[in-house]
Amino acid sequence: MAEFASARVVIIGGGAVGVSALYHLAKAGWTDCLLLEKNELTAGSTWHAAGNVPTFSSSWSIMNMQRYSAELYRGLGEAVGYPMNYHVTGSVRLGHSRQRLQEFQRVAGMGRYQGMDLEVMTPDEIRGRYPFLETHDLSGGLYDPNDGDLDPAQLTQALATGARQMGARIERFCPVTSVARVNDEWVLETPKGTVRAEIVVNAAGYYAREVGKMFGRDLPMMVMSHQYMLFDTIPELETWSKEVGHKLPLLRDVDSSYYLRQEKNGFNLGPYEANCRAHWHTKDDPFPQDFSFQLFPDDLERLEWHIADAMARVPLLEKAALTKVINGPIPYTPDGNPLIGPMPGVPNAFEACVFTFGICQAGGAGKVLAEWVTECATEWDMWSCDPRRFTGFEDEDYCVKKGMEVYGNEYAIHFPHHAWGEGRDKKLSAVHARTAALGAQFGPYNGWERALWYAAPGDDTAEEAQRVWEREGPWFRAVKAECEAVRDAAGILDLPGFSRFRLSGAGAAEWLSRQITGKLPSIGRLGLAYFADDKGRIVTEMSVARFAEEEFWLITAATAQVHDGDWLRNHLEPGLSLVEETNDWSTQILTGPASREVLAAVSDADLTKGWLTHQSARIAGREVVLMRVSFAGELGWEIHSRTADTLPIWDAVMAAGAPLGLKPFGMFALNSLRIEKGYRAWKGDLSNDYSILQGGLERFVDWTKAEFRGKAALEAEKQRGLSKRFCTLKIEAGELDPPYMSTIWAGDKVVGEVTSGYYGHRVGACIGLGMLRADLNQPGQALEVEIFGSRYSAVVQEDAPMWDPKNTRIRA
Repeated sequence: MAEFASARVVIIGGGAVGVSALYHLAKAGWTDCLLLEKNELTAGSTWHAAGNVPTFSSSWSIMNMQRYSAELYRGLGEAVGYPMNYHVTGSVRLGHSRQRLQEFQRVAGMGRYQGMDLEVMTPDEIRGRYPFLETHDLSGGLYDPNDGDLDPAQLTQALATGARQMGARIERFCPVTSVARVNDEWVLETPKGTVRAEIVVNAAGYYAREVGKMFGRDLPMMVMSHQYMLFDTIPELETWSKEVGHKLPLLRDVDSSYYLRQEKNGFNLGPYEANCRAHWHTKDDPFPQDFSFQLFPDDLERLEWHIADAMARVPLLEKAALTKVINGPIPYTPDGNPLIGPMPGVPNAFEACVFTFGICQAGGAGKVLAEWVTECATEWDMWSCDPRRFTGFEDEDYCVKKGMEVYGNEYAIHFPHHAWGEGRDKKLSAVHARTAALGAQFGPYNGWERALWYAAPGDDTAEEAQRVWEREGPWFRAVKAECEAVRDAAGILDLPGFSRFRLSGAGAAEWLSRQITGKLPSIGRLGLAYFADDKGRIVTEMSVARFAEEEFWLITAATAQVHDGDWLRNHLEPGLSLVEETNDWSTQILTGPASREVLAAVSDADLTKGWLTHQSARIAGREVVLMRVSFAGELGWEIHSRTADTLPIWDAVMAAGAPLGLKPFGMFALNSLRIEKGYRAWKGDLSNDYSILQGGLERFVDWTKAEFRGKAALEAEKQRGLSKRFCTLKIEAGELDPPYMSTIWAGDKVVGEVTSGYYGHRVGACIGLGMLRADLNQPGQALEVEIFGSRYSAVVQEDAPMWDPKNTRIRA
C-alpha cells in the first residue's frame, strides 16, 4: 500500500456516487485523489439498482443535478473509451387528476428554463407514445425525451476508467477501519496500511452512518428495502420493438406509485408501496457488518395491489412470466434527498451519501461534491442536499418514520400548504398548548412546531384539504383575518427556534465587520447583515444586535442553525468567543398599530425608542429583550425571552391585548405580510444562486470599508453591470400563486424567475418577488409569469415595497 500512503483527497465508498466524485475531482485538476472501497466497486446499492435516469423533479436544484447527469452519461462511454448500454427511451408519466396535471405543467416550465423539452400530453397523445396502454381514466401525462436507463455497473466502471485516465487512484477490497485527526490531517487505517489525507469524503451509501461514526457524527438516515420484478419476453412486445426500432418509453404511473420499464423484450416493474418495510433498525434486525452483493428475501405480498394495477394499465404485462425479483437496500434521509456537502462540525470532511436515486443523480452529485471540495462553493444553490439542513434532533425513530413516509409517498405531489404527518411534535414551544387551544394548525421548522394558521370552528382541518394548489384552501379566510388584525389592531406570532449566537471578545467588532457587507449597528441598535462568499454571492442573512462595543447577538433562521453556526465557527479568529444560545431563548412577534398600547400595559420598557433599537425590559415580571423591528411591516416588537419565561409573557400580552383586538397569527399570514414589504426569505429569495447586488441588497453594502468578504467580486460585478436584478411584480394570477422558480416571460423570451409568490391581503393582489433581466427591470414594465402552464399578466412595481413604501407605519 506504499504507493497509496497519502492523498490530497480520500473518498470512502466505491458506488456510482463515490466514483463520480473521484472522476469530477480529477476533471477539476485534483488528480491526487484516492478512492477506498471495502469490497468491489458497486458492491452496495449500485449493483442492484434498476438504473433509471429521469430528469424529472419538482425541486429546481435536484432537476439541475439530474439534468447534468443525463447529459454527462450520453457522451461518457465515448469520452473515456468504455462501452455503456445507455437507452435514451424517453418516459411517460401518467396523471389521474387535475392537480397532477398542474404539477406536470409546473415541472415542464422549470425544465424549459433549464433547456429541456418536457411535453404535457393528452390521453390520446399518450397512446401515440405507448400503444399498449389503457388511458380511459387518465387526465393526461408528461413526456420527457431525455429519460431512459443504463447499466449501473457500466456507468461506475466508465467513471472509474475516466478517473484513472486522469491520474486518480482506486483501491478495492480495502475497508477503512478507523479515522483520526492528527496534526491537521486525516489518518485512515485500513487492512492494507495507513493512509494520510488532507480531505476525506464519506460516500459510503447505506454504510454512511457507520462511516460517519468514525468522525463522531450520527447521520440522519435509515435503510428501506425496495423490490422490482423482471418479467420474461413477451412476443407482441418483441415484434413491436423490431418494427419501430426502439423500446417503449419508461412508464411511471405516479398516482398508483410504480414504474414499468421495457427490459429487453420483457418488463421491469418497480413499485413504491405504502405498506413498506424498513431494515436494520431493531435488535432483531441489526445492521450487518457486510452486505456486499446481497439481497433481502422476496416479499411480494405487499406489492399485490401494484402488480394488479400495472397489469390493468398495461394488459400486455399479464402475458409475461415473472423471472426474477430484486429486493435490495436503499438508504433514505428524512426528506428523501441525499447528503452532499460539508460534514457538519468536522474540518476538511465532506459527505456524498444516502442517495435514494443514486444512478440518476450520481453524475450531478460528483460535480457538486467536487465544487464543494475545490472551490468551497457550488455553481447551483444545493441547500436541498446540504448535510447542514439537519440539525441533530433527528433521532433514529424520526429517521425511520420519515424515511418510510417518503418512500411510501415517493411520487406524491408536494403541495405548498401541506404538512406531512410523520415525525411531528419533536420540539414544542412553551406556549404550544395555548396556541393549539386557539385552533393553531402547525407545521415543522427545524423540528419546531409553529402555527401556520388558526382554524375557527367548522373549518376543514383534514390533511386532505391541504392537498390543493389553489390559494383559497380552508386557511384562506383565516389568513385574511389574521393579516387584517395585524393591519388594523395587533397580532402576536409565537416563533420558537430562531438560531442565535452570542459573539464577544476583543476584536469581535472588527472581525464581524469583515464578514458582512454592510455597517455594524451602534450600541443599543440592531440591523440586518448580509454575508457574502468570495464570489459576492449570498451566503446568509442575520439580524445583528449590539449590546456593547465587542458584544453582539447574531440571530438567524431556525433552519439555518447548523449552516450559519458552521459558517461562523469556520471563520472565527482565535481569541473570539461564539456561544450558541438557540435553545435558551424563544421569540414572540407583537405587531400592529395597537402593539405599543398592548406593551404599555404589561411592560416597563421605554416605548418611545425608535425603529431598529433594542432594550432590556420586564413583562409580567420577567426579563426580556425588546427589539423594535417587525418582519410583518407594521409598528411592532420582537419579544425575546428566556424559554422558561415565555408562557407567562404570552399570557400577559394576550390578556392585555384582548380588549384592543389582538389576535394570534401564523406563518402563512407572516408570509403574506413580508412579501408585501419585499422582505426576502432565506434559501428562496436569498440563495447563493444570486449575488448580493442581484438580490437588490446594495443598501446593505458599505463600499467605504477597506475589506469585507466578496468585496472585490462585487466591485467587479458593479463595474461590468448586472445581468439580472431583484424585482417586485404584481401578478394577475387568478386562483393560483406562483411556485418557486416560476418563469417570467417577455414575449417569447424567458427573462427571469419568481423566487417567492403569495397573495397580499393588505394590498389585495398576488405579489411575486424574483429576479429579472436588468434591462427590463423598470417600473411599469409589462411581463407574464408562467404558473402551471398558463401565462398571467404581471407588472414590475416601484423599487419600494407595495405596502407602506415610506415605512411610516413601521416607524410610527
